[in-house]
Amino acid sequence: MYPALRTSRSHFIPLRTLRYHLHIWGEAAPGSTPLVLLHGWMDVGASYQFVVDAFSEAFAAGRQIIAPDWRGFGQSRLPSPCDHYVFADYLADLDQLLDQLVGEQPIDLVGHSMGGNVAMMYAGVRPARIRRLVNLEGFGLPATRPDQAPTRYAQWMDEMKQLPQGGMALKAYDSAAGVAQRLMKTNPRLSQDKADWLARHWAAPNAAGRWEILGDPAHKVTSAQLFRLDEVLAMYAAISAPTLAVEAGDDSLGQWWKGKYSLDEYHQRLTHVRNCRIAVVPDAGHMLHHDQPEAVAALIEQFVGDM
Repeated sequence: MYPALRTSRSHFIPLRTLRYHLHIWGEAAPGSTPLVLLHGWMDVGASYQFVVDAFSEAFAAGRQIIAPDWRGFGQSRLPSPCDHYVFADYLADLDQLLDQLVGEQPIDLVGHSMGGNVAMMYAGVRPARIRRLVNLEGFGLPATRPDQAPTRYAQWMDEMKQLPQGGMALKAYDSAAGVAQRLMKTNPRLSQDKADWLARHWAAPNAAGRWEILGDPAHKVTSAQLFRLDEVLAMYAAISAPTLAVEAGDDSLGQWWKGKYSLDEYHQRLTHVRNCRIAVVPDAGHMLHHDQPEAVAALIEQFVGDM
């Protein structure tokens, strides 16, 4: 199994109505800037272990690194059953998490995929709180039109009806090895040792001994809220932190959306961020922090340390 080089400690904080779980690496030295890492959809904070291990000693020493499990993922479980999630809650969770952990001190913020989208929006809403911003494949979604709203609301209501009948349940596995195989099937670049390590953080055995993914099935319900590009671009324009947008060489955006949304469109959106540069990680897919953790760590380290 993958040998973690820097061990995180598990920490819980009361946050809004939840008991929020965090992975924390290191101790903060006086004057250091906290580094906060936001995971993506159907992932967990521990997913950043490989990147944290790849940071140089000079970068990691005296720096506190924090990776929360978003609500309904990992060990940040809801106190009662939930039938859908609202995207704005992630921003409010992050805001109050920072209130508790760092106060008004600006942070360096990294987000992957969904976490990258949260990071970009949050940096526009609370620009003074972000010193440096790194977005790993947080592309946003295709633009929508108001006339799509009736169909979207109907889809949302129909999908919520499927939850009580288990129509959106997540598959359970006989063992952690089965979870690891699932991870490697989804990402062929993921090595066996890393898959075995991730499986024990991405899933856990239930009372019957079956391994269940640590993600609430309600996360699969489509948002009733359309992706309003004009609002997102207004938040992009309000970002004051220097921003690094990192994408994988495989063009995962194009592969996923198949002509409905392209890298060119995404790059055009980034022109609304006043100080943004783009970096590409070769030989990597959407889970680039698993595929090439050393390259991702080097990009973060250079960008965050480049004053």
